[in-house]
Amino acid sequence: MAARERAEQALVIVPTYNEIENLERLVGEILAQPAPLHVLIVDDNSPDGTGALADALAASDARVRVAHRPAKLGLGTAYTCGFERALAEGYGYAITMDADFSHNPRYLPDLLALARANDVAIGSRYVPGGTARGCSWPRVLLSRGANAIAHTVLGLRTRDCTAGFRCYQADVLRAIDPKTILSSGYSFLVEMVTRCERQGYRIGELPIVFDNRRQGVSKISRAEVYRSIGTILRLRLEALPWSRRRSRREGQGR
Repeated sequence: MAARERAEQALVIVPTYNEIENLERLVGEILAQPAPLHVLIVDDNSPDGTGALADALAASDARVRVAHRPAKLGLGTAYTCGFERALAEGYGYAITMDADFSHNPRYLPDLLALARANDVAIGSRYVPGGTARGCSWPRVLLSRGANAIAHTVLGLRTRDCTAGFRCYQADVLRAIDPKTILSSGYSFLVEMVTRCERQGYRIGELPIVFDNRRQGVSKISRAEVYRSIGTILRLRLEALPWSRRRSRREGQGR
């Protein structure tokens, strides 16, 4: 019975680095939603005490878990850490979201429901009814530009390829094997959605209002933007016929 119950539950993965201003209220709002949700906080040794606060939240509620990492190791590896934990503990779904309230917890029940009806669900700014609020024009142009490049170069159908608010079915994560994703940081998101589309998984998009962070400092950098562009170019090369043939030959040679 316990295994069947866990298979209906979702583990909400929240990577943190200096999010002490947001974390307690965020976790409270996640757990208040009418959905079977547990929380995993993946903290990268935040110097502001976020890790200690996460431990206190876990001690007061069995639905909260914490994974401590020794340093700031990147968003992609934080997600991978969370995915491995979700699969190891038998969760049927894994949800990723930011710790800064740009992803409102009120969307979680609908996001989980959409993932049940598809294979992957994305909280999207770029489908009818979705939008971004409070973001600077440079950040809006950056996000829309990255999506436009991904659509043009990779032929992706997903409207919001860079969204971090997602729910994956566990079987999708087992098939994708996130440990094999080469990119880190925000480009990890583009590579994950590319893998999902190329393997034929159904992706549903839920319109959301993306709010610019309320507290703290944004983690995105210019270097991250350049890495994302490099990831898109690499994924395009991997899709070329000669590249696929080489990969098959290398696999047969092992």
